[in-house]
Amino acid sequence: MYIAMNRFQIKKGREKDFEKIWKERETRLDEVDGFEEFHLIKGETEETHTLYVSHSTWKSKENFFDWTKSDAFRLAHQGGGEQREIYLGHPIFEGFEVII
Repeated sequence: MYIAMNRFQIKKGREKDFEKIWKERETRLDEVDGFEEFHLIKGETEETHTLYVSHSTWKSKENFFDWTKSDAFRLAHQGGGEQREIYLGHPIFEGFEVII
């Protein structure tokens, strides 16, 4: 199993905009081999931002990276840069292979 996560720092006061983007986007993940589960999770609010993490679970690391090279990935992420003003920096990717 493989867990892929992206950390997002969203400018304070723009949280609802960020959540709306994720709620309304077409992910197409259900069509992808090896995809198991997705969650968008919200962390603490700091002075300048709120932390969010996209969390997806895959059958294997290969399944995840195959998805990142697919048309489904490109379609799900098109227009992703249109809302840059709500982010503090770029998302930070973290990938983990499940041991137990």
